[in-house]
Formats: sequence, structure tokens, C-alpha cells
Amino acid sequence: MIGSNIPIELSIYFYSFINICRVYNNNASHWLLAYFKKLLMSHVMKVLKKSMYSYVKIDTLHLDSPYSSMLLPRISRISSDAIHRMSRSRIRAFSPYSKALRSFSTGISYFKEVPFSRMTEEEQQLLTEQRVVDHADVCVVGGGVAGLATAIRLKQLDNKEGYGTLRVVVLEKAPDMGSHIVSGAVLEPRGLRELFYTDDGIPLPDDMVTLVEEEHMRFLVPNDSFPVPEPPQMTNVGKNYIVSLSEVTKYLSERAEKLGVELYSGISVDELVIDDASNSVIGVATKDMGIGKDGVPNDDFERGMQFNSKLTVLAEGCHGSLSKKAIKKYNLRDGRNPQTYGLGLKEVWEVKPENFKKGYVGHTMGYPLSEDVYGGGFQYHFGDGLVTVGLVVGLDYKNPWISPYQEFQKLKHHPFYSSVLKGVGASAGFMNVPKIKGSHTAIKSGILAAESAFKALQKQNLLKTVEEVEKETILKEEAEERGDEYTPLDGATALELRSYEEAFKDSWLFQELYEVRNVRPSFSGPFKLLGGLAFSGLVTLFTKGREPFTLNHHNTDAYITENAALHPKIVYPKPDGEISFDILTSVSRTGTYHKEDERCHLRIPSQDYGLHTERLYKAYRGIENRFCPAGVYEYIPDESKKDGVKFQINAQNCIHCKTCDIKIPTQTINWEVPEGGDGPKYQMT
Repeated sequence: MIGSNIPIELSIYFYSFINICRVYNNNASHWLLAYFKKLLMSHVMKVLKKSMYSYVKIDTLHLDSPYSSMLLPRISRISSDAIHRMSRSRIRAFSPYSKALRSFSTGISYFKEVPFSRMTEEEQQLLTEQRVVDHADVCVVGGGVAGLATAIRLKQLDNKEGYGTLRVVVLEKAPDMGSHIVSGAVLEPRGLRELFYTDDGIPLPDDMVTLVEEEHMRFLVPNDSFPVPEPPQMTNVGKNYIVSLSEVTKYLSERAEKLGVELYSGISVDELVIDDASNSVIGVATKDMGIGKDGVPNDDFERGMQFNSKLTVLAEGCHGSLSKKAIKKYNLRDGRNPQTYGLGLKEVWEVKPENFKKGYVGHTMGYPLSEDVYGGGFQYHFGDGLVTVGLVVGLDYKNPWISPYQEFQKLKHHPFYSSVLKGVGASAGFMNVPKIKGSHTAIKSGILAAESAFKALQKQNLLKTVEEVEKETILKEEAEERGDEYTPLDGATALELRSYEEAFKDSWLFQELYEVRNVRPSFSGPFKLLGGLAFSGLVTLFTKGREPFTLNHHNTDAYITENAALHPKIVYPKPDGEISFDILTSVSRTGTYHKEDERCHLRIPSQDYGLHTERLYKAYRGIENRFCPAGVYEYIPDESKKDGVKFQINAQNCIHCKTCDIKIPTQTINWEVPEGGDGPKYQMT
């Protein structure tokens, strides 16, 4: 037996070699694979135990997955990535002598990207080689509650009314299901009850939910607060539940797998596959792996994979990167109001027993936000001594000096919040605005999409029997043996789901949203906060959607932003390190991680930092510094530059909120998906 004192470099080499053998069905490699995996992980853990702070997550290898040929070369993101970093002294997070948790924002050198035309012929071939193609009946992009609800209902219908052979694939960019999910969250059980065919309670484990037992709504002024009448849509006591939506998402993923849904986490999808003849979406392509900061393929480069499907469901969440492309290509915004967004900031605290009131829900308006900024705060007491504290800020604010992150830090010092937090010292698309809830509506939207899709599959006789699936499997194997590309018997059929919009308009989901359609726009009127409160009170208590008019939203959140010279500069108080914290401390607690040598996923024109500064700095005085809650964008003083500053992007800090893509006034930042598995690693959110 080989000794355990083998150097880590040889462990990685043998592990990678055996993985390659296994992909080519070398059965003798199985026991060696297990041995070297164990040996490799022991090396990793020794290094991690020496470090002050570990932010790399060791993912589970999908050794028996039909996509193992795609997943195995990544060596669970340890051998090809994390181990490489451990050997580089400039990454301080793994050094036992480091004085900092992680060097999030300093000392990042500027990499000029190499244009495709100037790459070598070999590099160009790597970036354009034909992708491996797999086929599914339905491909869902996004493993949040909406995407999982779609997948679950599809398999429920397939197992009950079909042949049980429908292949439903869910692709999720997070390393684990739920680790990119952040929400309040007070959950209305209606959507889950429909999903799992039950009429009572909430179909979740008891230890995952806390029934709301008490609630208040307060209007905050500095150092004081006043009670505000709650609209009926916000009533939670005795019927709604406080949950961690990331934990709920994990649970739904387990239920989905039991039904036969194929779930693949750590997979970023960045391209729609369009059929030229029909101009319809027939699938998606995953992001290429191993492209360096200079845009050139590294030694660990891996071409993305293509998933063709009869139906592609985009369930990416707010402002999804593929959804943006589809909206633009098919003009889906034509004749509709601009979408408006809010940035939510949230912390989970473990508080003193005397400060904890299990089942308590508190919502606030007013301080610290000014009357022309839409938003509000919340605190939810749940579980065993846990309190969720958060602030939502509408991104349609005009003043570019506003920092949503700093507003949240101010909020926590208000007595309504600080009385709960003091003495602790550490923090552990469809939206119903008056309810401040979107999860149950997201679930319902997924159910409607699945039901419409299944009916369409039935109508076009696209549900396959077990015998037909077995026949296709044989044909696929024969094509692979010949080296030919396999094409399913039913070809690249793409379903049109016009029935989905009809089903939506006939559902309680549409009725619920239509009833409050005028609430959010009313806060953008000439009377601002007070006018919005008065009008929304009238709507939620009396007219309930029967108004003979519909208020329109303003232009986009980006367009409404005004010149910095029109507003006084806001100077925020320094954090005290007990209740309020600096940005980098908060980012470190998210577990956010991106490859250091990864091509920047935050795209500006030609990646020209000087041009970006010239376009934005004089007018908006570094608005990117302030709207980003993760310290991704910086203007560093530099007297040698024309404007006295140098623009810098710290893409490794990104927590995937996409605020930059939404709020930048010139609309010259395009948020693209980074490599699969990158980003935050949220828990209990």
C-alpha cells in the first residue's frame, strides 16, 4: 500500500489521472480513486486547520452522475483550484500567519484582456470547439423555490399521469442548493400547500418553521418609534411562518430528487441556444471553466456543456442574466412598465435569551431612510434564539450619495433594533409589496409553469414510454461508439407556452398582485412617503384593486439617478464593531469566494477602466462604491490620473446581488455569471 506521506502534488496528479481512467470506464480505477480522494482530502484538511479562516467549501463529488465527464475534472473544486491557491503566498486567507481574514479589496493588479483575434490558433480552437451535448425534456435554470417548484410539479404529474420517464434537469450556479438564497423570510404556506396537495399547516419539518405569534409595525424617527396600522395583507399572526429560505430550498431540493428530478449544483449557465430556423430557444449552454483574467484559456480550461430541451425554464431570480438576454431578443418589455427593484440586506443574530421573543415579527418604516427613499426594516425571531434583522431599500432613489449598506448599519443602532442586538457582538420577480412576501408567489408561478408545460407535452404526444426511452438509450450509445452526435427521435422540438400567461391571469396569484398594483408606484408620487402611506392605506383597506386606473412606474432605477452635485454629500458614522460593521467584515461572513485568476464576470465596455472613470466619476462621484454592498467597486486616489482617482473592480468580493447591473446610471456594467460554485455560501438565510 502506498504510504500516506505522498506529497500533495503527486496526490493531485494520481487523483486526476485516475478520474480520467474512470471516465473511460476503467473499473480497476475505482478503489484507487477512493484512496487518493481520501488522501487528498486529508492534505486539504491539514492546511485548513492551520489557517485562521477558511472560505473554500469542499463539495461532494458526483461520481455516479451522468455528467461525471463534466464534473470530475473539476476535482470537486479542490485539486484544480483551492490547492493551487494554497501554494500562492499572495492569498493570505490560507496563511496561518495572516492578520486578516482575507485580502478582499487591496493590491489587485490590473489585467488587460487579450482580444480573441490576438490569441493563438490553439487558444481560439479551445474557445470555439463544439460542446458536448446532452438532452432533457425540461431544463430549469435556477434552483430557487420557483425553479424547484416547477421541477417538482412536473415530476408529480409525470409520475401520476405520464409514464414516469420525463427527464427534468435543474442547473444551479451555487455550490450547494440554497447557498445563494437570501430572504426575510415570513412565508405564507399557500404555495407549498398547493405544491404538496395539503390543506392544513405547512408541509415542512417542524424544526424548520416558527409560527408567527406576535407582530407590530412601527414608524421610526431618530431614537423613537410610533405604532402604524397594519394593512390586512400584512397580517401574519397564527397563519404564516418564519423560516430560513435557504434551508427551505435545501429541503425542496431533497423532495425533488426523491421524485426523480436531476439536480446539478455548481453549474453556471450563460448562454441560450437558439434554433435558427424557428428562432426559438432549444436549450442552454454552461459557462466555460478555466479562463484566466486575461481572457485566455488556462491549463485547466474546460469547454462548457450544452443541454438541449423541449422546454427551457428560466428561474434565475431577479434580473437573471439569461432572462435579460431573452427579454432583449424577444422584446418582452415592449408595452410594459420598467421593472423596479429593491436591495435587501440581512443578518442573522444569536441573541441573549432575555431579548428573544419566539415567533415575533416587527416591520418598520421611516428612519434611517429619507422620505423620498422607498424601503423599510424588519426583525424576525425564530428557531432557538435566532433573530433576522434586515433592511430593504428601493433602488429608485435619486441621490447617488446614498449607501444602502450604510443605511442598514444605521438602522441597527435605532433602539427598536439595538435593544435586541446589544451585548451579542456578532452576527451569525413576483413580489407582493404590501405583504412583503414573494416566496409563496414564486412557488405558485413555478406550479403554473409546470402544469402548462405538462399539458403541452401531452397535447403534442411528447411523453415517452419506458420502451421508447430504452430505444433512445441504445441509439445514443451506438452514435457515441461511431463518434457521431446523437439527435433525439423527436428532434429539437421547442414548446410554446402561451397557455402559461392565460393560467397566470386566471390564478389567485394574478388576483393577489393586481389588487395591490398601485401601492408601490404611489410612493414615487409628488407627496413621497406620506402620500404613499395614505394612498396605499386607501387601496389595501377599501378599494382593494378596484381603482379605475393603474399608476405607472417612473423610468428605470438607473435612469432616475441624479447628478451628485444636486445633493448634499452623506457622511455615515463609523461602525462600532459590535452592532455595526465595515463592509469587508460583512463580506467575509458570507463565505464569498471566486477564483483569483478568473476572467472578471463584471463586464464594462472593453474592460477599459479609464473610460469608465471618464464617463461616470465627475457626475456621480463614485456611486459604485456606495450602491454595492460588498466593496466590489473602488475609486482609489491617484494624482497621476485625470480625475485624481483610479477605478478598480474587486470581482472576488461579489455576492451576486446584481445591484451594479441595475443601478449604474450609464447602464455600462453587465453582470455575467462567474464560474459554477463561485459566490457566497449562505446558511440560515
